[in-house]
Formats: sequence, C-alpha cells, structure tokens
Amino acid sequence: VLEPALGPEGHLKTARKGVGHFTVRVTGKAAHAGLDPTGGVSAIHELSHVIQRLHALTDLERGITVNVGVIRGGTRGNVIAAEAAADVDVRVLTAADGEAIASNIRGLTPRTEGTSIEVEGGVAIPPMERTARNRGLWRAATEAAIRLGMDLTEEISGGGSDGNTTSLFTATLDGLGPRGDGAHARHEQVVIDSMVERAALLGELLMSPIE
Repeated sequence: VLEPALGPEGHLKTARKGVGHFTVRVTGKAAHAGLDPTGGVSAIHELSHVIQRLHALTDLERGITVNVGVIRGGTRGNVIAAEAAADVDVRVLTAADGEAIASNIRGLTPRTEGTSIEVEGGVAIPPMERTARNRGLWRAATEAAIRLGMDLTEEISGGGSDGNTTSLFTATLDGLGPRGDGAHARHEQVVIDSMVERAALLGELLMSPIE
C-alpha cells in the first residue's frame, strides 16, 4: 500500500489498528429543573456514568483505546435533559479485541432508574495484524532494502487504510509511499527526494520472491 511512511523516519507500517465508531444514546424524562426537580430523570447524568465506563475500557498495553469525542444533550439549562448522546471512537490491534470491546459497549445497561440506553455502530475497519503472510512480505522488503543499501524500520499505525481490508485476503505491507510528517495537520508534508528511493524499493520488492 503506497500510503506515506510513518513519520519523518520513514517507518513501514506492518500493523494497523482496527477502527470502530459507536453512538450511545440515553433517554430519560424531561421536567422543569426549578419547579419539578424530582419529576425528571436526567439523560445527561446517566451519560456521565456511561462515559466513565467507556473510557475504562482503554488498555494501552494491549493497544486498545476508547475515546468519547463528542457529547450532546439537553435543550436548556433549566430543563432536566430527556436525551443525551455520545460519539465513541474505538481502536484495537486484534479482531478478537474488537469483538470484545463491541460486545461491552453494546451491553451497556443504565445505572439510573428511569433511563434507557441505545447503542449503534460497530468496528467497521478490521485491524491489519502481523500475520505470517504479512511477516513474509516484510522480510522480503527488508532484504530488498539491503540490496539497495537502505535500512527499513517498522511501526504500528493507529489509523486505518486500504491495507486493513486487503490484509484479510492477502499479504499486505503498508507505508511504502514517501517519507513525510504532519498527517492531517496544517504542516502536512512529504520529502520529495524520498519518492525516488521508495520507487526503487517498490520495484525491487515487486521482483522479489515472497515466501
């Protein structure tokens, strides 16, 4: 995959995290916060508990991150919120962890009486794992680099690409594009001179036997 290499060092991407997107909606009961403070059930209050439970699913050692990036809820400051929602981003290194995290999120139950929880979404982009056939392609790339007098290094990418999907069906190596920096930032850039060396590496790899 001719995605840019990872970072200015030019790491190849031999694993990519799978990506999941979920929306968690909480329903409560509206009431006037001043006139009838006990007559309503706050969806926002329940969502605050849910957010803490979601973030607790993060396990950095296993490469699992769960992030609540957007929250919505309520209508006015003097109204007990009947509805609230959160958009959740999930990143995992293995398909098994993706299934487990999705099951945990879909299994959320309310802790506040009078509220309900609805979950939409899933892990739509599978992880690109370091499978045996992917490792074979990586070894072929390192041998090709040696013949060209180049050094290759590998890293894990937290983002997804076409490589996540192709890895399900065939040997995949990502980050064969030019070196650069600042992905998705205002200073995003590529090192033009690196295009020549990467093209040479790709050509050498295409002519190499793959175990």
